[in-house]
Amino acid sequence: MNNKLELLQPYPFTKLAALKNDVAPADKTHIALSIGEPKHAPPAFAAETLTANLDKLAAYPATIGVDSLRNAIADWLCHRFRLGNVCADTQVLPVNGTREALFAFAQAAVSPGSKVVMPNPFYQIYEGAALLAGAEPYFVNCSADKAFKPDFDAVPTQVWQECELLYLCTPGNPTGALLDSADLRKLIALADRYDFTIASDECYSELYFDEGRPPVGLLQVCEELGRTDYRRCVVFHSLSKRSNLPGLRSGFVAGDGEILEKFLLYRTYHGCAMPLPTQYASIAAWQDEQHVRHNRALYREKFATVLEILDGCLDVARPEAGFYLWPRVGDGEAFARELYRQQNITVLPGSYLARQVNGENPGAEYVRMALVATGEECAEAARRIRQFCG
Repeated sequence: MNNKLELLQPYPFTKLAALKNDVAPADKTHIALSIGEPKHAPPAFAAETLTANLDKLAAYPATIGVDSLRNAIADWLCHRFRLGNVCADTQVLPVNGTREALFAFAQAAVSPGSKVVMPNPFYQIYEGAALLAGAEPYFVNCSADKAFKPDFDAVPTQVWQECELLYLCTPGNPTGALLDSADLRKLIALADRYDFTIASDECYSELYFDEGRPPVGLLQVCEELGRTDYRRCVVFHSLSKRSNLPGLRSGFVAGDGEILEKFLLYRTYHGCAMPLPTQYASIAAWQDEQHVRHNRALYREKFATVLEILDGCLDVARPEAGFYLWPRVGDGEAFARELYRQQNITVLPGSYLARQVNGENPGAEYVRMALVATGEECAEAARRIRQFCG
């Protein structure tokens, strides 16, 4: 077996299962706020399109995907991020969800012994991808005094010199923090200076609160700079959160055509082409915005309700985007354990999503709460949390 597997830590939900060793109260139904799995109804037309194309299961799909899917993705990118042009043939690559692609990208993009820079806390796939590629993760803390943005100014020059890949997550998981245009311009300049690739995980980009101010994206900033070849920049998007289709396992990577040409070669050997019925259902989803606006409205209502109930009992604020709350609770692990034992609610300790750097785990005092359940369940969870907090 690959001895690098020994470097992987237990996945956060494995740790959470071990933490819940007490019996929860039988008189309270379980409410899960721990996993970021959307529970809103997916658009009916996506399922209809999927079933209408089941006859295409008889054909092998190409790794690059059908032209109509890449064109639909390119059109969506141009409309959403105000891009002048995206070449569907060279700058777009469909993938089976961003989780798979974010992991695979490091295997193709970095060499053993290099550095992979990532935020801390972070989506655990970044670390596993770096370790199994033979690289060394370098964690950049995200703290409240920096508005939960990674403190890239604190990264030593030598780390940037050894860096081959920078993972971003904007909007951030778990904090909901956004990198703005100035932040991204600074990182693009660093990538040019030290010759590394920026991989921007933007799968929460469509969950925001102000319809008139959607989050900025990495390719959008490239466009502002006149950088239409998206040199050294790739973005990852998914239908899981945007369209409540986590089981469809559909997303895409877009950006630098030279990088994507090599990533396509890797994926062709990898054997991870998207099934044709999934591709056609994805086309329908990327071409419709009505269901996405409705989805945002549901989250706005839940955040307003939950934060009103929690007002004064938790140190928590509405994030800039996404569907997570990131309250400061003191000892996140103890809070999660006792909340489950007393109220039958699961939340995720923030320390499980972060690593200790210079003696500090930046997630230790926090828990992550995913407002993915129904509005009624989220409100009930908030009432129980208020009772729990005393």
